[in-house]
Amino acid sequence: MKNPAIERLGLESVPQNLKTTTWFEYFIIQLAFSVNSGNFLVPALAVMEGGLSMFWAILSTLIGGTLAFFFVSVLSLPGARYGLPAQYVIRSMIGTRLSRLIASPVRSLTSLYWFSVQTIGGTLVVLSLLKKAVGVEFPLIPIAVSLALIMTILALIGFEAVKKATKLFMPFLLIGQAAILIIFINTSANGSGINVLFSGEGFSIGAFVFFASLAFVQYVSGVSASSDITRYAKSGKQGFWGLFAGNVFGFFMTALLGTFSAALFNNLNPFVAATEQTGSVLLTILIGICAMVSMISINLSNAYTGGFSLLNAIPSLGRVKSALVFGAAGIILSCFPALVNNAKDYISLLGAFVIPLSAVIVADFLYIKKARIPDKDLERLASGTFQYNQKAIYTLAVALFIYFLIPEGWSPGFISFLLTFMMYSFISKQSSKNNVNDYKKSRHA
Repeated sequence: MKNPAIERLGLESVPQNLKTTTWFEYFIIQLAFSVNSGNFLVPALAVMEGGLSMFWAILSTLIGGTLAFFFVSVLSLPGARYGLPAQYVIRSMIGTRLSRLIASPVRSLTSLYWFSVQTIGGTLVVLSLLKKAVGVEFPLIPIAVSLALIMTILALIGFEAVKKATKLFMPFLLIGQAAILIIFINTSANGSGINVLFSGEGFSIGAFVFFASLAFVQYVSGVSASSDITRYAKSGKQGFWGLFAGNVFGFFMTALLGTFSAALFNNLNPFVAATEQTGSVLLTILIGICAMVSMISINLSNAYTGGFSLLNAIPSLGRVKSALVFGAAGIILSCFPALVNNAKDYISLLGAFVIPLSAVIVADFLYIKKARIPDKDLERLASGTFQYNQKAIYTLAVALFIYFLIPEGWSPGFISFLLTFMMYSFISKQSSKNNVNDYKKSRHA
């Protein structure tokens, strides 16, 4: 059967005949998602505000990001195995009501935030290029709205649009990234901060751990969305390794360019910094194209997964309406550049909700369920009888309180995730033991 022009599969399972995507295709998709304006922020801030040298900033954020990507890849397995979207699968872990009322709104807000950040970052690049080309400063809002509208339409089309677009964009992305790297290397070779870039100085254990934590917080929220992408995978292994390899390699390039830009030019956006350093029209065009396609690629993901989160929260909307509502909200938020200027504060605030929730989801699937969803849970998922996971409610309430008690300099992201993971695992195990003991007592009574 021919695929429809607009994907209409909602919370139901993807048919087996549509599960054809290989690990390499997922590698390309995640690689295309990685190098973008929003993802440059944390590595660049590690240099500009954390005082880390380029080497230590890359290592710090790569460690935090890689740990998050592992969990994201693990939580992609239900999508690949059962063909179900992430937020729907999460119902089997924390309950239908808790998934719809808490997990899905948090995921939707996270996707909305990053959608707007990416759109604003891409718009700033466009404005910089236009000013350089014609010497005129254009207003931000009309361009931001136009770009957000284009990405909303592409996300509405569905996964096939994501896959085809990233394959088409990849050559431009690689050429553009190579051009930026060449410009930065030539600049540093001329004496602009070469000692700072590659020396072992500029290290602080506090800053190193804090920015690793911030990178972890930024990406671990993907555990509540990764199954949306891998619903079309040939197998669990194909989805897992494609996502993991693409994310790690892509983030390394992101951290390299982001820290390079910050150390050399004190600029959060390598696309903007590179265009300001070159007088070549060809290189400027290549970098501009790279910036645009990178923004479109990642926002296809943000809008696609954000739409499914909204659908799980309000199933009556349907797949198409939920995508349109999410897109409308993303277009509105893209008109507020302050979201980029205060990125560190917003990421930390989102982390207060994302980290405990992500830790509970990871603990339940990885530790309690042993990376498999039992048949009985799939049956409860279909019937909707599992409304609330009380253990998750108690854990989340305590974890949220703990997160705000941890001083910022102590890396609340790492600590909160670890404590929440252990707390939920312990409570769940104790609850299981008590149930077994109660059953034995009832049999001997």
